[in-house]
Amino acid sequence: MDWKKLLSSERLRKSGTTDIRNEFESDYGRIIYSPALRRMHDKTQVFPLTTDDNIHSRLTHSNEVMSLGYTFGLKLSKSELIQKRTNKSELELLRILPVLLQNVCLVHDIGNAPFGHFGETIVSDYFKNLDKEKHIQFHALDAHQKRDFINYDGNAQGLRVLTKLQYLDNPFGLNLTYATLASYLKYPNFEKINSDEAAELKSQGRTLDKKYIEKSKHGVFVSEKDYFELIMSECGLKVGDRFLRHPLCYLMEAADSIAYICMDMEDGFNKSLFDIEYVKNLFEGNNSLTAVAIKKICDDDLLNSNTKIVNIRIKLIGYFVDLAYKNFEENLDKIENGEFNEELVKLDKDKIYQIIEKISINKIFKSREINYLESTGYAVFTGLLDFYIEFIFHSNQKYCDRAKSLISKSIIDCTIEENLIILCKNKLNETLTKLNDELDLFKLNQQQSEIINKKLTELQGKIDDFNGHKDDYDHLFKKQFTTILDSEEKRKLSSIKQGIMNTVEPCFDDLDNYFKFRIILDFISGMTDQYALNHYQKISGQKIN
Repeated sequence: MDWKKLLSSERLRKSGTTDIRNEFESDYGRIIYSPALRRMHDKTQVFPLTTDDNIHSRLTHSNEVMSLGYTFGLKLSKSELIQKRTNKSELELLRILPVLLQNVCLVHDIGNAPFGHFGETIVSDYFKNLDKEKHIQFHALDAHQKRDFINYDGNAQGLRVLTKLQYLDNPFGLNLTYATLASYLKYPNFEKINSDEAAELKSQGRTLDKKYIEKSKHGVFVSEKDYFELIMSECGLKVGDRFLRHPLCYLMEAADSIAYICMDMEDGFNKSLFDIEYVKNLFEGNNSLTAVAIKKICDDDLLNSNTKIVNIRIKLIGYFVDLAYKNFEENLDKIENGEFNEELVKLDKDKIYQIIEKISINKIFKSREINYLESTGYAVFTGLLDFYIEFIFHSNQKYCDRAKSLISKSIIDCTIEENLIILCKNKLNETLTKLNDELDLFKLNQQQSEIINKKLTELQGKIDDFNGHKDDYDHLFKKQFTTILDSEEKRKLSSIKQGIMNTVEPCFDDLDNYFKFRIILDFISGMTDQYALNHYQKISGQKIN
């Protein structure tokens, strides 16, 4: 791998700098002020819909992951190995790596649905079980389009949020640097092989590639394929038929694992799901330095239980950070060659991670409170999907219009713009075909034929106007990927776009069914837990005001 490419500060839409910050520091500002980040304050980390302010939300978790990512960035900057690989000094790297990892860690969960990772499971199961006769619109999608919903993943949704849904009158979202976006991509693949497809391939004697870590989950939606390929190409991460993980992604993943496994433990303790004695017993028989230190904390009679759990958390975080970074440097060659398919914190000869993981598995995820609240989340999420899918695809247009009026306008506008040219072209062609069919139908009716011919003349004027602007729009739009547009070009692009919009008037109804489903999920997945609950109660008639 070429670290110059890996640390690319270029963006999808080229833009210049106007202050003393470098491009990665600018990324941080864009992220901090984004509505998607703010909404994470009321999204589940582990305990859904909790009223306990001491329990982690998705945003507080992301802040803690960010802190760990920053630490990893400092370690990288001071490393002679990394200085040699990047051909940069410690001082130069200190302005790049800590803030780059900070950014990636802060947005690592930005695409997560309401109600935590359980929300992802709800979506996947929902679309897997859609009735073929009742929901022909979904089952008419092609295999990959359906896979975007059946194998729904918050990481893929996050790429859509970052590159498009933070909509500011252009389809580039926050327009973050290539390095930030590439480091974010935990599963850089366009086609995750599911179990049925794997069995079919195996029966044909073909080689499976599920062993690669980047193939663990469905990583990129159809809607973001073009951007994904640009990001991978710019950072030099396409090797043959594979897209490799960015090396910094491994450290982001480690920061995430460290934060959630340590803080879930603390949250579980604060909810009285287990006591200090339980923690101590987990380490019995383990004589590693860390295990001995933790048992010593548990036995310290001068400390109260709250202090003990905090001290244990501090000890664990320090241990995992050192472990993950050590594993990163020792396996950097394998990482760069796409041969490392492990999590950094799970390569643990002392088995500390595996011990702490037992707390989450045995005491937290199985708790009555989580099961109760996740059941509420299931009812809410499936209820929202039922309502919007039924209304959007209803045979009576009035129902569709009612549902559309409830969906965020910016999501609809963004989806229209990302499909603008093909949408307008299809709409004009379909209208032309329809009018010609009507003309044939009423060719013996002179009065009706005159009306249709008048409409055809008006339509041809729109087609000519659209064709006259389309090439200029395409040229300027594509130019943004390679050159910074000057102010005159920006105004011209906006003017052409507005002209096309006014002439053709593309709307939600013109979108194909894939993007209609995409909009429904964009809207619901962006909701906070509480908003989703309130919205569901309103549309289901449980709450009036």
